[in-house]
Amino acid sequence: MYAVIESGGKQYRVEEGATLRVELLEATPGAEVTLDRVLLVSDGDKVTVGAPLVKGAAVRATVLGHDRAKKIIVFKYKAKAHYRRKQGHRQHFTALRIDKITL
Repeated sequence: MYAVIESGGKQYRVEEGATLRVELLEATPGAEVTLDRVLLVSDGDKVTVGAPLVKGAAVRATVLGHDRAKKIIVFKYKAKAHYRRKQGHRQHFTALRIDKITL
């Protein structure tokens, strides 16, 4: 059984027991969160697609912790103009463990 959820403007395909990183959520580590923006649920051979959301579907997850991703370098450069700007960025994320997918 798997589901497609939306969190932080991005879509994720999740299964029970899987871990994933989503945009930072306001939740304490160890807390249980309910993700109710479910776009699709598949139970073996039966697929339920929402329009836009599946009614009554929810995904329960446990917050494993908060962290920041690896640094990426944003480098702007224009040839022959002596224009260079270097900036780094680390995106905050929340690690989740998917516990249950319900319809």
